[in-house]
Amino acid sequence: MPLYIGLMSGTSLDGIDAALVEIDDTPAGEHPRLLASHAEPMPATLRALLWELCHAQRASFADLAAAEEAFCRLQAQAVAALLAAAETPREAIAAIGSHGQTIEHAPYGHANGGHASGPAYTLQLDNPSRLAELTRIAVVADFRRRDLAAGGQAAPLAPAFHQALFRAPHEWRLVLNLGGFANLTLLPPHEEPLAPLGFDSGPANALLDAWHARHRGAAFDADGAWAASGRVDEALLARLLEEPFFHLPPPRSTGRELFHLDWLEKRLSGDERPEDVQATLAELTATSVALAVGMARERLAAPPPERLIPCGGGAHNRDLLGRLARRLPEARLADAAEWGWPADWLEAGAFAWLAQRRLAGLPGNLQSVTGAAGPRVLGGVYAA
Repeated sequence: MPLYIGLMSGTSLDGIDAALVEIDDTPAGEHPRLLASHAEPMPATLRALLWELCHAQRASFADLAAAEEAFCRLQAQAVAALLAAAETPREAIAAIGSHGQTIEHAPYGHANGGHASGPAYTLQLDNPSRLAELTRIAVVADFRRRDLAAGGQAAPLAPAFHQALFRAPHEWRLVLNLGGFANLTLLPPHEEPLAPLGFDSGPANALLDAWHARHRGAAFDADGAWAASGRVDEALLARLLEEPFFHLPPPRSTGRELFHLDWLEKRLSGDERPEDVQATLAELTATSVALAVGMARERLAAPPPERLIPCGGGAHNRDLLGRLARRLPEARLADAAEWGWPADWLEAGAFAWLAQRRLAGLPGNLQSVTGAAGPRVLGGVYAA
């Protein structure tokens, strides 16, 4: 069966995830199977450059070109390491699905002083022509902008893949991606004549990691241990939840353009203990997820989901999972590995699957998720 590689670099900027995926040769590309995976760490110099670009009001073309070249070379390294580990020749790969690195996501237009203006846009730093040249493998890239052009949010795109993997008879399921930001996919059972619903609920690890790095020096709060040592500041939590984004109806998506440390600091009184702020941020993630699930259930007239399938880095955060279990008590926690997909590899796998959809001329978005005018074939093809 044809093989595809998916590449994903998320908002944490910690590296590139590469997944080798086998997808059957039917047009629908059913039963994607993870064969191998590789995580290529992000060099500190590249991470610093990308971080600066993500937060810059202006950027030089030279800086963009330098970051793009370094990023593409790192992608090529990830592909080479994955193929070596899987003992698979590059000639066996039908295509690479490259997400690129999101620099700015503005589905409502440019945010300036709290007000959005101008056209909607989403910018992923990538050079698929260069990646195809470096790997000698066809590349599918630029997945998001076609959905945006059709009036959609361009995010999240993973729910269509979640549907292919996890939708089942007789059971409502909730897939929850806990990356830098959290997005959910509410999957009706097969017998329900309903489309899945998915959207961003708010921050997941982005604020937790940034606050932990500032006060503890490490990149993330392992197992949520520091958050577990603090107490939730209910007054602070209430102020954070006043953010209008949490109350927008779907479709909706967000990113670092809204949720960052400056956003948090404007809502602090100044006398909070750092560990209590960390506990409150963890509770903010759990609470905002629960609010979003309530919106999704109301939209679909759905019962509580019977199963919760977490993925992304937050799936390893025991404190956060405990908070989610308390907020969603009727959902039984499940491990995505039960379906052959460990939690860390679903996003990279999604872009391998989207590459297959592009080559088959099939839509990759879900209108019920992004709000686009209809199904669209996503991405451009760059020959080897």
